[in-house]
Amino acid sequence: MKYAYWIITGLLCLMLTVSAGFYIFQNAEVASEFVKLGFPTWVIYPLAAAKLSAVAVILLRKNRVLVEWAYAGLFFNILLAAIAHITIADGEQWSAVVALILLMSSYFLGKKVRPF
Repeated sequence: MKYAYWIITGLLCLMLTVSAGFYIFQNAEVASEFVKLGFPTWVIYPLAAAKLSAVAVILLRKNRVLVEWAYAGLFFNILLAAIAHITIADGEQWSAVVALILLMSSYFLGKKVRPF
């Protein structure tokens, strides 16, 4: 079970890091997608910073409260992204659904494998 946790958490953190990098380095493309989804473009850089911060908190696991907040923030971010894509019916919700499955799996396996 420990290996499953680390594989799933690694995939989740990789997905979030790539997403944050895309937000930073491909800002024009991301901004056009945010406009299509009806979100303000000023939120792109704070979201990238939040995703990278959440990855660090999840991997380091130094403070239980921060870990819970990181998982909760990512849950709402990913869930709302999936809902936004479903709402405009662009068919791009599947990466968010996969990320949500990885997030939930990492969270619940982490409770069993890495107790505080």
